[in-house]
Amino acid sequence: MRADINGASCIDVTIIPLALYIHIPWCVKKCPYCDFNSHELGADMQLSMYDEYVDALLLDAQMQQSLTQGRQIGSIFIGGGTPSLLPIIQYQRLFKGLQDCFEFANDIEITMEANPGTLEHAPFAEYLKVGINRLSIGVQSFAADKLQTLGRIHDPDQATAAIQAARAAGFERVNVDLMHGLPQQSLSEALYDIQTAHDAGATHISWYQLTIEPNTVFYRNQPILPDEDSLADIEEAGQALLQRLGYNNYEVSAWAGASDKPCRHNINYWQFGDYLAIGAGAHGKVTLNSNDLISKDLQNDELLLEELLSKTGIYRFSKSRSPKDYMTYQEAPKMVNWQPIADDELVSEFMLNALRLHEGVAGTLFESRTGLSYESIARQVNKLVEQGLLIDDPNLLQPTLLGRRYLNQILRAFL
Repeated sequence: MRADINGASCIDVTIIPLALYIHIPWCVKKCPYCDFNSHELGADMQLSMYDEYVDALLLDAQMQQSLTQGRQIGSIFIGGGTPSLLPIIQYQRLFKGLQDCFEFANDIEITMEANPGTLEHAPFAEYLKVGINRLSIGVQSFAADKLQTLGRIHDPDQATAAIQAARAAGFERVNVDLMHGLPQQSLSEALYDIQTAHDAGATHISWYQLTIEPNTVFYRNQPILPDEDSLADIEEAGQALLQRLGYNNYEVSAWAGASDKPCRHNINYWQFGDYLAIGAGAHGKVTLNSNDLISKDLQNDELLLEELLSKTGIYRFSKSRSPKDYMTYQEAPKMVNWQPIADDELVSEFMLNALRLHEGVAGTLFESRTGLSYESIARQVNKLVEQGLLIDDPNLLQPTLLGRRYLNQILRAFL
């Protein structure tokens, strides 16, 4: 039996960035396209449940302290559900506890997802006070009929007002989520959404196509979407407008404005960094390179794979999806599905993430983040270069313009 898996003994963990994901699982209404771990607030929802949930989050964080392996937390992303439903007093308590548990970087980026409805969030200035310095507002569309089709509970005026209020409160970084390829959506409607988000003050736009996912209402009752030609026209015209408005397309669906910068937390995902995860259904990834750094709390977790105690490696883990189960553990919320990432999976997962970045990543990053030799992917890379899908640079893994159009074909080469 090897003392390590997937070459992790070659990895210098101290240089791998570390982030933290926090999942808040509740929402006012489940959207018909949503396949995230979100749960509608029931009529019996008590404020005490927020107390219990934050208690569980802090226990969860304490259990993962040793997984930092001396590293600072460089970014935090609070997703959901609708994270802004959590009362501001709970965020005050949560961040005080997290700062007692982890060391935050001086320039830490902390993003919270929020919905435009005023009943779903506190005054935006209150979030700045607890340390949240970036908002991601889930608008999806500025057309009333499209919002109704998508099951959103805000209207176009509320969406515009939320962006403006966030900027007025002092948020210098405000992302706006927009979907295109919506049922019955015209080209002009898709472009109107982009222009309106920009005019309202969005410093970053996540512009992505609606996809129909299993286990959603739309999957069971599929709406009529624009045909492929219409989708292509929308995408081409939308990208051109975003460029004219000064946004930089640094990732497939991410556009940073001239006054903003790429989302550090998502860049960490795409560059195969590590991230801890707390909350119901949260998923994490961590590189371990010293058994001495595994805490007793982890060793006592009955769901932790025993091989973790005798090997180092790169692992994924997740938490119970049920908020009730997550909150009712007698001890800290348990790790579930703790699994090492095998070598072949490391290759495909690294490429799946890294090649979404239009500027690509350094070839050396593959070795430093996976512990595998660049030679293990050289044959596939050379073939893709010959096909004109990757640039011809041995020091850089980057899709060409053609490769961006056929990204799925590139990724299949590494499966």
